[in-house]
Amino acid sequence: MRKYLLVLISLALILTSCGVRKSYPRHYSYQNPKTAENLKSLKSNFRGEASSHKASNIVKTAEKFIGTPYRYGGKSSTGTDCSGLVIQVFSQNNISLPRRSQNQANSGKTIRVSNIQPGDLLFFATGGGNRVSHVGIVHDINTDGDIYFIHASTSRGVILSSLKESYWNKAFLFARRVL
Repeated sequence: MRKYLLVLISLALILTSCGVRKSYPRHYSYQNPKTAENLKSLKSNFRGEASSHKASNIVKTAEKFIGTPYRYGGKSSTGTDCSGLVIQVFSQNNISLPRRSQNQANSGKTIRVSNIQPGDLLFFATGGGNRVSHVGIVHDINTDGDIYFIHASTSRGVILSSLKESYWNKAFLFARRVL
């Protein structure tokens, strides 16, 4: 009985730790027509390249992880979870961050959505409520202000997603800048 309970708890942690989503090609946003009108307005005014050399290096390092499989508690190119991806990317750029996404959410400073830039961190509540349970790294902002981020999905591994996708739009909590 204890084994089954342990397996059930582990499965619940995995499903809520780093979000579940479909994978879409780069710069394609899925919007369910029934929920599209309920989306939050999450657009950045940022135009151009990463604002600093460090931010550019963070984005380039994160891109190297795209396609890496998801692994709960992992933080390497052989398997990673969402917060493991963030600490590994930032560590490779000589920036130390806490291991858990809830603790990473206290690093740096909170920024408005309109000021989001590449290299910033996005935090989500994938299990409902307002508790941080997922983190991603801003990759780029297109000419319409749509924000794309790299993160580790439990079902697809490290992928690129958009804040326009209804799942991520509704789960989004806030952004922080650690650079």
